[in-house]
Amino acid sequence: MFPAYILRNGGVTIATAITALQLKAGVNGPIEIIRAWATQASSTTSAQCGVALVRKTAAATVTIAVAGTNLNKLNPMFPTSDASLGVSASGFTASVEGTDGDILFDQGLNALGGWLYAPVPEERIVVPQAGIIGLKFLDAPGSAKWYCGIVFRELRGG
Repeated sequence: MFPAYILRNGGVTIATAITALQLKAGVNGPIEIIRAWATQASSTTSAQCGVALVRKTAAATVTIAVAGTNLNKLNPMFPTSDASLGVSASGFTASVEGTDGDILFDQGLNALGGWLYAPVPEERIVVPQAGIIGLKFLDAPGSAKWYCGIVFRELRGG
C-alpha cells in the first residue's frame, strides 16, 4: 500500500483569483491525486467562479505548509511525507503567482455548493517526481473563508 496524505489550508479568506493550494512532489517518486476540494463556510451569497487543478511550470510563492498542521498522514504508521515544503514548494494562499502549465481539470462552482474532484482511478492525475500542482481559483470567488484540500498518495518506488 502506498502511503497517503492530506494537504489542506485549514480555512483562509480568499477573494481573488489565486493559487489556493500548491503541492510539490518530493525527490523519492511521483504522487497521485486521489481527491481535491474547495468549499467555504462564511458566506450565504451565491457566487459563481472557476476552479482548476493545474501543473505549475514555475512555483507560486505560498505560505509554507507545516507537517502535522497542514500536511498530515492519513495513517499514523505511514512514513513522513516526501512532499517538499517551502515558499516555492507545498503550501497555501499564493502571494505571488508562479507560471501555470497544463490545466488538467477545470470546472465551475457555486460558492454555496463548493467543488469536489473525486476521479475514478483511470482519471487520477499523476504529478512527476519534484513536479508541482496547484489548486487554483480561475476567477475571484466571493470573499469568504475557503477550505481547500488535496488528498494524495506517494508512489515511492512505483
